[in-house]
Amino acid sequence: MAKPNKKAPGRSVDVFCSGCNQKLYRYKKGGNGALVKCFKERISEDYTVTPCICPGCGVTFARDTLIRGTPAFKMIGGKVRMK
Repeated sequence: MAKPNKKAPGRSVDVFCSGCNQKLYRYKKGGNGALVKCFKERISEDYTVTPCICPGCGVTFARDTLIRGTPAFKMIGGKVRMK
């Protein structure tokens, strides 16, 4: 499979915790669909202290994984929302 594009998309979204509305990331998202995964190289601002754990409520919102050979966070359904 092909790796994700090296050039980050121009569109940035804010990623929030669904439970406590804590801001988690500022992410360069490509495409129009739901946020299923976050490639680590596209995260422009990280507001978390521990990876994949919300600093506000302590809920695990993602899993650390490799997608197409690139480090990424795979989001757990319903735990995050984006604006």
